Amino acid sequence: MLTAVRGAAGLLALVALAVTLWQGIDERGAALAFGLLIAVGELVRWNGSEERDMERERDRGPEPAPLAAAGALAYALLGENGGHATHDGIPQIVAVVTAASLLGCVPHVARGHGGHGLTADHLTRRVLTVGFAAVCFRPLHGQGGPGEWPGGGPAYAGVVVALLVLTAWWDAVLAAAMAHTRTRWPFGPLLRDELRAMPGIGSAVCATGAVMALTVAVAGLWALPVLCLPLLLTQLSFRRYAAVRTTYRQTITSLARATEIAGCTPAGHARRVAALSRAVGRELGLSGPELTVLEYAALMHDIGQLSLVDPVPAGATAPLAPAEQRRIALLGGAVVRRTGVSAEVAVVVERQADPYREQPVGARIVRAVNAYEEKVREAGPGGSLKALEELRLGTARDYQPEVVESLARVLARGGLTLPLVG
Repeated sequence: MLTAVRGAAGLLALVALAVTLWQGIDERGAALAFGLLIAVGELVRWNGSEERDMERERDRGPEPAPLAAAGALAYALLGENGGHATHDGIPQIVAVVTAASLLGCVPHVARGHGGHGLTADHLTRRVLTVGFAAVCFRPLHGQGGPGEWPGGGPAYAGVVVALLVLTAWWDAVLAAAMAHTRTRWPFGPLLRDELRAMPGIGSAVCATGAVMALTVAVAGLWALPVLCLPLLLTQLSFRRYAAVRTTYRQTITSLARATEIAGCTPAGHARRVAALSRAVGRELGLSGPELTVLEYAALMHDIGQLSLVDPVPAGATAPLAPAEQRRIALLGGAVVRRTGVSAEVAVVVERQADPYREQPVGARIVRAVNAYEEKVREAGPGGSLKALEELRLGTARDYQPEVVESLARVLARGGLTLPLVG
């Protein structure tokens, strides 16, 4: 499906470019101004590392090029330019947005920021979203400009805002569908995360796009530089927020490595448990903030072993008596609370040794994944099936059956063929 969506976007862009080259460009001043705005917006977008950090924080990064997105939407919904009706057709709108976006993405791809896959998905969404907005608006544009609509300018502005909201919904559905096809994660939680992200930078993009289209209709293209400033400041704020989140996560990762440096746990154990826990949480439909708490707790789940006088052999806590597991978990929760990390993370860490019916979802996931990782390490190569069977035998008290089966599905997608039960 992902290939089909990309192919549809590529075909639409090629047809639009061919038609535009054949018929020529109408309203060249507006096309040049908005094309330049979109290209500049792509040039100043977040780089790859910032996008990945924001995606890890909310499991879906904000619009990486909000200025370009707002300019593209404004161009698709441009009915007049300085009081004169515009005649930019749908092919020209798609062609200008595609060419400008490609031009702005070239430096990022050359520097290796974001990767070719992320850039292709980004351009696919941009082309299909702008095409959707243009297809919805252009038939209505035949009704005339702001002054010719029943009710005057307010009615026209209401239609522009309504179309922007509809376009934002379309973009959310498209993004969720593409992510579902690429990752095989449940579509519902992905769409929910997309919709939750809309009131943030998404609302700023839509509002700026609407204001651009309406202001240019009255004041002309000279209004564009002034209208870009608020969104640029918003983008700067998100960039700084991403830097803070990066530093925060690096601090937690450093704390998690303390058990490895002290010899309490094998090297890479916390990172493996965190990555697999996040995948299982995604499979179970957890939201972006819940996945962040889960990942941080998985990174620090063994930190209580630093308080032990006698280290646990190989850091394996699954074979210990329940009372000893609970003591280590409580020690870990106390350490986490002293570090200033979120209390939600501390709760997951200190509850991971309780019977699963008494645990929050995050603690259930961390306990099952940690036990699986320890059992696989002990069993050696080919021990995945044996480890899963042992987890299934412990579903009466220790491990939630739904978590174990979600873990099996995640591992199956990773190349293993595992029997599912229940």
